[in-house]
Amino acid sequence: MDAAAQPSPEKIMQITTGGWAAGLLATGAIHSVFTHLDNGAATVEDVATQAGLAPRGARALLDGLVGLGLVEVQDGRYRNSPDAAAFLVEGKPSCLGAFAKLQFLDMPRWSHLPEVARTGVPVAEDTADVSENAFWEELVPAIAPLAVPSALTAARELDLATAGAVSILDVGGGSGIFSVIWLGMNPQARSTQIDWANVNRIASAFTAEHGVGDRFRTVDGDFHTVDFGSGEYDIGLYSHLAHQETPDDNVAVFRKFRRALRPGGTLVVNDFVVDNGRTGPPFPLIFASMMLLQTRHGSTWTQDDYRTWLQAAGFTDVTFHATPSPAGLVLAR
Repeated sequence: MDAAAQPSPEKIMQITTGGWAAGLLATGAIHSVFTHLDNGAATVEDVATQAGLAPRGARALLDGLVGLGLVEVQDGRYRNSPDAAAFLVEGKPSCLGAFAKLQFLDMPRWSHLPEVARTGVPVAEDTADVSENAFWEELVPAIAPLAVPSALTAARELDLATAGAVSILDVGGGSGIFSVIWLGMNPQARSTQIDWANVNRIASAFTAEHGVGDRFRTVDGDFHTVDFGSGEYDIGLYSHLAHQETPDDNVAVFRKFRRALRPGGTLVVNDFVVDNGRTGPPFPLIFASMMLLQTRHGSTWTQDDYRTWLQAAGFTDVTFHATPSPAGLVLAR
């Protein structure tokens, strides 16, 4: 057998020590290492001084980040990798540092996965069903950058920039990131977001900060029971909610969207979509375990699932679109 084709423990070792990688990334974010490197820190001593780290700690942390491919080093001088420069520097809209910190703090919960896999019941309260849960106030800003690739891809598919005075309904819109991007592209567009009151307060501040708050309004409440209206909107958005819902709940929400949309309107579903054989993509398959751990009914759903549900809700044209992120888009008309 060719040596290259022989089984190797390397992948298993990478997975087994995956918590080390998450810890290194989160610690780098907690101590603003990527931001300090972006601002000109270049040596172990620079990083130790600017981040308030022990020299030994700075050395070990930089070594680990180099090993992960997030930091590069040459002749004792360090710099961010292109990925770290794009997604880990504080102040950039694309920064995922807060998400890395949040996931690191959540790691102890994964010790319950064997028991949850046995029972099928989460050990913690299902956050999806709890009004005004402070969990959302932490999660919503942290995951906002993850939506940017999907928002830009959907805008291209919909020709949103030249669509004129369109009306958007964003259900469970979280931070309002889609509205910020879409309203920024189209000065005639207006957006309505349905979400919990504490989340809507975050979105109102975020849209105002980005200069589109005058065309953004919110409706407080549970989207399962709030009336979406009838024939009022050109675009509907359902982002990262289907994975926490049951099939019947998704069909019910899609029917509400169908009534809320004008003739010719489009529903945009953004989520971690699995292929029909459940062979990929990797991240949506892995994310199904998070839904097992965190929710009573959630999962990651296949293209056939979405097509069946949307057709049952009255949509006739359903298409799937890749994005430069782990999420995929489903467009339904």
